[in-house]
Parts: sequence; structure tokens; C-alpha cells
Amino acid sequence: MMLIGVVAETEPRETRVAASAETVKKFVALGAEAAVERGAGRNAGIVDADYAAAGARLVSAAEALGADVILKVRRPSGAELGQMKRGALVVAAMDPYGHQDAVAAMAEAGVAAFAMELLPRITRAQTMDVLSSQANLAGYRAVIDAASEYGRALPMMMTAAGAVPAAKAFIMGVGVAGLQAIATARRLGAIVTATDVRPATKEQVESLGAKFVAVEDEEFKQAETAGGYAKEMSDAYKAKQAALIAAHIAKQDIVIATALIPGRPAPRLISAEMVKSMRAGSVIVDLAVERGGNCELARADEVVVTDNGVRVVGNSSVTRLAATASALYARNLYAFVETLIDKSAKTIAVNWDDELVKATCLTRDGAIVHPNFQPKSA
Repeated sequence: MMLIGVVAETEPRETRVAASAETVKKFVALGAEAAVERGAGRNAGIVDADYAAAGARLVSAAEALGADVILKVRRPSGAELGQMKRGALVVAAMDPYGHQDAVAAMAEAGVAAFAMELLPRITRAQTMDVLSSQANLAGYRAVIDAASEYGRALPMMMTAAGAVPAAKAFIMGVGVAGLQAIATARRLGAIVTATDVRPATKEQVESLGAKFVAVEDEEFKQAETAGGYAKEMSDAYKAKQAALIAAHIAKQDIVIATALIPGRPAPRLISAEMVKSMRAGSVIVDLAVERGGNCELARADEVVVTDNGVRVVGNSSVTRLAATASALYARNLYAFVETLIDKSAKTIAVNWDDELVKATCLTRDGAIVHPNFQPKSA
């Protein structure tokens, strides 16, 4: 019988878990045995009794790590790899870019490592899209965090004591997180503007009732990859866009930065000078802080208060929505792992030629197999 292991995350800030009681029940229905480390779901609001009721066996971390398929939120540590058997399938958000040593360690351990964030943007993979499911929540939480840090009300209010003006919110980067941030800020009553280098986002922004802000020249019209991601822009365009954004940011109460380019450090969009131009009490939430940050002053896991009274929030958003984030992430993983199982034989049967497998498999049989992460030949 195939054994699927679920372990508690070892990263101190990580509160999510890679399987829910719902997905454990589904794995058991496929003929798998689920081994869940005791306490694995505690931070995500899932108690051991929930897993047991779904058909899981509660085990030690070592036993869960000895499974045929190991489900994780973040890539395994060196200590965890040492407890996995060669040939095991490890499915997680691996964050492989810039972490070549970690990818090499997984190859050396002999595991088949699948990076969920490398899934192609195709219809078949939508139910598996961990980037979208987590970014959606991050965008929502970023606005809630901003509202909490902002010392004023967001909506316009007419009171007997006078009118309260609506807060102005500016969303930088209109991917999944940015779109949810726009929608949430609008629901809370803010006046919302947004920017992105991809032309297709203008219509999306306006459809949500926000105003689009960008230098719309010829380079802007070509600024999107075939896969729907943002391209790196020229220095000349960046200078023009920065001047426009600098003037706009000075008038904003809340700025939420979500811009990321796959495989690269986060683009620096908000300089210290721009922060200095904002009024006291304004808030910047930087969702790209783990990748170096869109804001020059952002620090991971900190709220930095500048000399002029601007609050720069670098807290992780999604880990503070652990229950919801885990439920969605677990469904993403189940949808992917289900494709690796022969349902009639009730065994693991990976089709190594499947486009989803090819796109996500980092290591296999002791080697790095993904072309983007193979060592460069001298």
C-alpha cells in the first residue's frame, strides 16, 4: 500500500500544513495510507482528532518522513532529507530560484522533488495552482493589515460631527494578489488606484472599479511574456515609470506592493525618497519582502516606522491566515498528487512524460533533472 506522509513544518514562521482532514480522507479513498505527524496541523486549526477521523494514522515525524510520498508546505531541510528514503516523492513549494545548494541536496538524497510553483499556467493545472491560491489570500490579508496599521477610517463617512474623507489606496502589481487587494480595498470603501507593467491588467483594474496608473508607451504595450508574467523593463522605462509613481505615491494613504518576477529578486519600486514624501500615518505593505522587497525600507517580519511616521509592513500575510491557506494549499496538492496515482491498481504511477511532471520535477534518481536548475557547464 502506498504511504503518504504529512509533517509539521520546521520553519519557525510557517503556520500552514500541507494536508487537511478533507484531503486526507480523499487520499484514503484512493487506496493510500496517510501518516500524519502528531500536531502537524495545530497552527492551522486542525487537531489530531480531525485527521484520525478522516482515516489518518498519527505518527512521529520520522515515520511520516519515511513515506512513499511526502507532502510539505516548504522544501525539506537537510535533517528532513536525511530521514527520507531514496525514490520518495516530495511535493512542496520548493522556492528553488537562488537556492541551488538546496536543490543539489535533494538530488543527493535521491528523492524526486516536485516544485508546485513551477506548474504551467494551463487550464488543466488551475486546481493545482498554489501561487494563485496563496497569493489571493495574501492580497486580501495585506489590505486587512494596512487597515489595522492605518490610524484612520478607510471609507468616506458622513457624520453629525463632519465628513471623514475616504482613504486613498494604491496597489502596485496586479497579479492574483493585487487583484484581490484592489477588490478588498474597494469593499472597505477606499479610493483605489493600481499599476502594473502588463497592458492586459488595465482592463482588469478598471473592471474592479479602480483607476489604472502607468506610462503607457510602446514598450509598455509589449511588456508581457507568453506565459502571462511581467517582463523586465528597460532602464529608460523604469525611470519614466518611477517619476510618475513617485508623484502618485506622495498623495496616497495606503500602498500595497505585490510585484514579483519569477526567478529574479523583487523589483525595487518604492525608494526611501518616495516613502519620505508620504504623510505621517500612511502605510506601506510589502508582499514581496521575502524576495528582497519592492520597498527599499521593508524588513521581513517587521513593521518599520520611518522618521516621518510612515509604517512599512513586512509581515508575512498568508501565514496569518493559516486555516484558510492550508485548506486551499492542501486541495492544490491533492489535485496534483492524484495525477501521480494509478487509481485501479492503487499504486504510485508517475508518468514522467506528463507536461505537469516535466514542468515541476526538480530532481530524480540522484540528479537535478529540471533544465532551469542544472549546474552550468564550465
